[in-house]
Amino acid sequence: MKRAAAKHLIERYFRQLTEGCGNGACTNELCASCLGFQPLDHNAAAIRALELYKINTKLCDLHPSAAFPDNNSGEDTQPALLGDCHGKMTDNLFPPREDFREVRYLTEEKVYEILSICEGKKDYSPLIRVIGRIFSSADGLVQSFRKDEEQHPNTKEQHPNTKEQHPNTKEQRKTHQAKDEDKDEDDKERTTAMEQESEASASMEGATGSTENRLGPVEVSVDIEAVRRVYDRLLSNEKMESAFLNALVYLTPNVELDLTYLDVYDTNPDYLNIFIIVMENSSLHSPEYLEMAMPLFCKCMSKLPLPALAKLTRLWSQYSVEHIRRMMETFQQLITYTVISNEYVSGSLVNDDEGVVAATKCLKLVFYANVLGGDLDTGHNEEEEEEPPSSELTLQELLGEERRNKNGPRVDPLEKELGVRTLDCRRPLIPFEEFVNEPLNNVLEMDKDFTFFKVDSESKFSFQSCPFILNACTKSLGLYYDNRISMYSERRITALYSLVQGQQLNPYLRLKVRRDHIIDDALVRLEMIAMENPADLRKQLFVEFEGEQGVDEGGVSKEFFQLVLEEMFNPDIGMFTYDESTKLFWFNPPSLENEAQFTLIGIVLGLAIYNNCILDVHFPMVVYRKLMGKKGTYLDLADSHPEFVSLYSDYILNKSVERQFKAFRRGFQMVTNESPLKCLFRPEEVELLICGSRNLDFHALEETTEYDGGYNKDCRIIKDFWETVHSFGEEDKRLFLQFTTGTDRAPVGGLGKLKMIIAKNGPDTDRLPTSHTCFNALLLPEYDSKEKLKERLLKAITYAKGFGML
Repeated sequence: MKRAAAKHLIERYFRQLTEGCGNGACTNELCASCLGFQPLDHNAAAIRALELYKINTKLCDLHPSAAFPDNNSGEDTQPALLGDCHGKMTDNLFPPREDFREVRYLTEEKVYEILSICEGKKDYSPLIRVIGRIFSSADGLVQSFRKDEEQHPNTKEQHPNTKEQHPNTKEQRKTHQAKDEDKDEDDKERTTAMEQESEASASMEGATGSTENRLGPVEVSVDIEAVRRVYDRLLSNEKMESAFLNALVYLTPNVELDLTYLDVYDTNPDYLNIFIIVMENSSLHSPEYLEMAMPLFCKCMSKLPLPALAKLTRLWSQYSVEHIRRMMETFQQLITYTVISNEYVSGSLVNDDEGVVAATKCLKLVFYANVLGGDLDTGHNEEEEEEPPSSELTLQELLGEERRNKNGPRVDPLEKELGVRTLDCRRPLIPFEEFVNEPLNNVLEMDKDFTFFKVDSESKFSFQSCPFILNACTKSLGLYYDNRISMYSERRITALYSLVQGQQLNPYLRLKVRRDHIIDDALVRLEMIAMENPADLRKQLFVEFEGEQGVDEGGVSKEFFQLVLEEMFNPDIGMFTYDESTKLFWFNPPSLENEAQFTLIGIVLGLAIYNNCILDVHFPMVVYRKLMGKKGTYLDLADSHPEFVSLYSDYILNKSVERQFKAFRRGFQMVTNESPLKCLFRPEEVELLICGSRNLDFHALEETTEYDGGYNKDCRIIKDFWETVHSFGEEDKRLFLQFTTGTDRAPVGGLGKLKMIIAKNGPDTDRLPTSHTCFNALLLPEYDSKEKLKERLLKAITYAKGFGML
């Protein structure tokens, strides 16, 4: 009764806002009959009606001249919320008289029965009224299109021209594989070799996983195929489409009320049918829906309790790629449409836009459905190394402060409920990149979003909680803020401790090394820090070369990284092997180097990310998957060791290098274990953070390059230079980038983020161009011809040596 009364009141508010109370002398500013009332469209009126209900605003008394009756009269009170798709009012959409009044819910057969009558009379208004009434009623929609074989006998036989059920579902994609496995089990005379093949095949299945086998079929009471057939038949009629649109606008305030105050899903799990049925409407991406209905509907969906969201996600994961993509595009278009339609200025943030936030939360369901429906590897997880409890108090504990993220990165509640991580999906149904929304990234103020993510996540929405929608450049900016705040925190804590204890502690991570003993010096110093106080690794890095003047503003640290990596990746040292065909390094199983050397490499990679430096490191992707917590499988061998079975792949990728990799990963985690790296980035994005992108846009580099020593962008030689560089092939461009910056890759965000400098290095000469890779500086003599410039530049980049980085 409480729910029915609430719906009645909201309807009264809606009618008051749209039609008025009927009193021409009304003074209520919230009534359409008031002289100064500003008219509202039906979408705004529906929202306002819900707001008025929540604050219990007084209603006008109905005037005798009011055009609509009270619910107690027994007459139909369904309002005509909207007109047709072009905004014109349709007088006969919900007229007072209603045919098929006894229909309280719909079945596929009932729809076709009414449709047949309408087609015979060439008057579709009865069906329009029924659709409008049922699809605007939560109760009616919940009861409609139920799976009931007695109620729906021989549905497919009655409609022979309908589509096949789920033509591209994962179940059907597995059909042939299942048949092969059954046949293999029935063959009692297979040879030993065939048994080995079967074991390998079983291992492969374990690696890729199976949504159906892991989760089981998701049981819902709604007949989804019947809903799809009904939509296919009716949406070709423009007036019918308008009825669906109008009904959805009226439905959403009631559903939001139910979910906000009545906990309807707890008492009736079939309430989820509303969202299943509405999302099958293939017109949801149209401008009318995006503007009038979808923002409110997404807001309703985002209010579903976690178990309902998880069930919806599991259900969608068993849909075809076509259906998952359609839903993804609907939510993406809503986000894009809303973002480009608004201006986020003067303190207005996209984080405060309820429509964008709600659509992003709904897109998260589709994203995880895409993950669940893909090839999963929920096993093969690296064991996390737990630090032994220390009897000594840390600086933070001595000062009464807790370290940030002490228990590691946060776990998304939906991820936890589903029991799957993004990292577990090797091959999603739809590429992850398609879930990135660039217009949103362009307006997102990452500094404020980061604050919401770290400090105010309970009351403010942060898009970092939905990292799939952010591009790598935006996420790296969030990581940058996290690292800088961590550095500041370490300096602050050190300063406080110095005041309390009277000891002068260094607020920075300072390394003093000799060039000819750089590995020994770095190893001793970093190993000592790692043992005594690993938190010092999260201080800002400053490097000093013994006997050399200079303040480290980034260039000296960069050279330090370069020299360390050049020595440690030298094949003569034997720590790593190098494959000429793939141009990739791999851990050398019989290496005689101790674990401390590999820990140092891991620390260096962690420090590079932490200090926003890109390294010229070339690992296969399995290294980054392993760094993020996944073991290598036979699928990873495609990068470097083609065609091997499960046991051999486990040996190559895990067991044979277990000692070296554990040390390597331990060093990496000493720096990164408290950052949001794991919850924001996928392995391929971690590779981008460490060693940059392979995509090179030299026009973007030209736009951001600065000039010194008398050169500017209008100089003849500078124009000749860029014409020459743009004419280079891919390999020569990479050689030029390696020569100038120390790496052949672009930083996160592209070459436009590089800030290269071209400086004049004297008049025309036979000398070759030179570079300072630490500062991305090219020293270019003023050659007297374009031909000479090209010849000298090619010779310089072709014969240059060095293991560099940005």
